[in-house]
Amino acid sequence: MTGIDINVLVRFITQDDPYQTSLATAFMDTLTIESPGFISLVVLAELFWVLNHSYKASRASIIRTLKTLLSSSELFVEDTELVYEALAMYQETNADFDDCLIARCASKSGCNDVVTFDRKAARDIGMRVLG
Repeated sequence: MTGIDINVLVRFITQDDPYQTSLATAFMDTLTIESPGFISLVVLAELFWVLNHSYKASRASIIRTLKTLLSSSELFVEDTELVYEALAMYQETNADFDDCLIARCASKSGCNDVVTFDRKAARDIGMRVLG
């Protein structure tokens, strides 16, 4: 198994830089069920941020992308069940995916709540605003 950094994943998904895209695609083509690529929770959070803020991807496009990654037999996504829970929360609310992922990670770890300065996250998924 080989870990995949956010920049490789973004080049593969967006196909926006000819040189790096060709390298990322060639690498992704080497992945197999027996030797998958590993995508961490950190990379998923970064991926959401980059697609949402830098590429202005639609919510529907981000959902499709995450579902594609989760369903690929050539990729191993860290804590897949938790990611599916965060994705469901993202689909059912107006919260950002990274906030949903934070909330699900905290819940899984036994936290009673999550504190934030983000009033939108507090309103959408019940985080507790500090201040």
